[in-house]
Amino acid sequence: MISKEEYASYFEQYIALVSNDKSIIENLKWSQQLFDEVLRNLSKDKHNYAYAEGKWTLKELMQHIIDTERIFGYRALCFARNDSTDLPGFDQDIFVANDNANKRDYFEMLDEMKTLRKSTIQLYESFEDIALLRIGTASGNKISVRALGYLFSGHQIHHLNIVKERYL
Repeated sequence: MISKEEYASYFEQYIALVSNDKSIIENLKWSQQLFDEVLRNLSKDKHNYAYAEGKWTLKELMQHIIDTERIFGYRALCFARNDSTDLPGFDQDIFVANDNANKRDYFEMLDEMKTLRKSTIQLYESFEDIALLRIGTASGNKISVRALGYLFSGHQIHHLNIVKERYL
């Protein structure tokens, strides 16, 4: 069971969306399946849709999830390997402003997310239990490899909930 001491309070909003009774791997598979089921069959007019002026399009939101998973995956790898380097944060709005998402093929993005998630699962399958408990610092906050594992799924579900509420 994950402890709230393993992550900054800000991440509670994401981690609370996944089951502590399921393993990290089970949650990763579950959240990716839900994500793909909802987004795979949307009509083409939704692909570049933003629910309000100044909000991200669906493609930008998907690219944000992809980018965040890559960054958090790097953090998990560093901390699992016992690298004590403080890692920097990232500005999601700068990333989105420079991501070219709206010119990308929607289905290629979905496939990229699926491939990336498989890679994340394989990364976590490679970690020994002791590695999951290691804690590092990113964006000035302490976080465990285990908490990052749950965060991947929680972040994806958080944005999937936004898609359901505001984009569909």
